[in-house]
Amino acid sequence: MSDTSRASSGTTLEIRDLHVTVADKEILRGVNLTVRAGETHAIMGPNGSGKSTLAYAIAGHPKYTITSGQVLLDGVDLLELTVDERARAGLFLAMQYPVEVPGVSVSNFLRTAVTSVRGEAPKLREFAKDLKSGMDALSIDAAFAQRNVNEGFSGGEKKRHEILQLELLKPKIAVLDETDSGLDVDALRVVSEGINRFRSGETGVLLITHYTRILRYVKPDFVHVFSAGRIVEQGGPELAEKLEAEGYEAYTKASA
Repeated sequence: MSDTSRASSGTTLEIRDLHVTVADKEILRGVNLTVRAGETHAIMGPNGSGKSTLAYAIAGHPKYTITSGQVLLDGVDLLELTVDERARAGLFLAMQYPVEVPGVSVSNFLRTAVTSVRGEAPKLREFAKDLKSGMDALSIDAAFAQRNVNEGFSGGEKKRHEILQLELLKPKIAVLDETDSGLDVDALRVVSEGINRFRSGETGVLLITHYTRILRYVKPDFVHVFSAGRIVEQGGPELAEKLEAEGYEAYTKASA
């Protein structure tokens, strides 16, 4: 499948009345959200509110059981697809805690991922050029490509690697789960610049975060407040500033 066929100006992710349980405990209790091409949505909320559950449920993690609802990407119900099929359909998840993959180099991992998503292997010279360009843009040393995936990586290196995947795979919708977690100021700036390079009128971003600091670099169009497994308030960028000033206490009390 070519990049051109996977990205279109009409891309839309629709989450409809999504209910999710973990170990028989209901975590998401009716989430409704639409992300369109060209839009960046920030999901904010306290720990345990269901933000990461939403990300992993959309991606197809087996730990999360969807009891009802739909997740449509350009009209296709992702919940009926396997994890790899969701990726080929144009969905990308940057994980909060990326796993180590001993014995697999970053370069081989990324070329395999690109091959799987596109349906054909990129030419080696083309891939090497794209990989170098992406690494240079993220201030990643050339030796990084030969290291084992996430093995011994610092927090900043892990997050830069996630954004490097984003730039090479070129998905329709990117779900970024606390990409700012564990980053110092310089790494946060570099990672944010990578997200901004990805954003366009053909792609959508769902950015999950606790704090407003990344939103100073990646400006959201919409902000949604999560509490007790639901979206309890929505607004524009000004809502993030309100949360910075007042915190989540009012929402957690209301949900309780």
